[in-house]
Amino acid sequence: MTELTISEDDYPEMAAVEGIQRGLHGFNQEMGGPYDREPVTVLARDEKGEVQGGLLGLTYWNWLFIDWLWLHRDQRGKGTGSRLLERAETIARGRKCTDAYTDTFSFQAPHFWVRNGWEEAGRLDGMPPGHARIWFKKKL
Repeated sequence: MTELTISEDDYPEMAAVEGIQRGLHGFNQEMGGPYDREPVTVLARDEKGEVQGGLLGLTYWNWLFIDWLWLHRDQRGKGTGSRLLERAETIARGRKCTDAYTDTFSFQAPHFWVRNGWEEAGRLDGMPPGHARIWFKKKL
């Protein structure tokens, strides 16, 4: 057996990062099957074409994962977030996804997710201090 050296690296080489990612992705696909990962990007632009909000996510293993959902402060409370979410869910259903998940913070309007038919699936209180990180899921 080869002796390993454990070290810290504040600025790892891209090859090291890619090696970790390839190793984990390979194991995950070995255990769970091919990812078939496809991006989901839905944008809200103003009349000048400037992005005023958007949603970034992925579909894989019959799930939609929403990684980012953001709206410019002036666009909040106007239904735009729900329209972005609805479009992403439609894309996911078209890709044969049956479920969706995301995570957010308690200061990022978790009631938005509940209003759109999502249910809380987990919570870490005190992350960050005085708040919580909350996971949501939805059957598509």
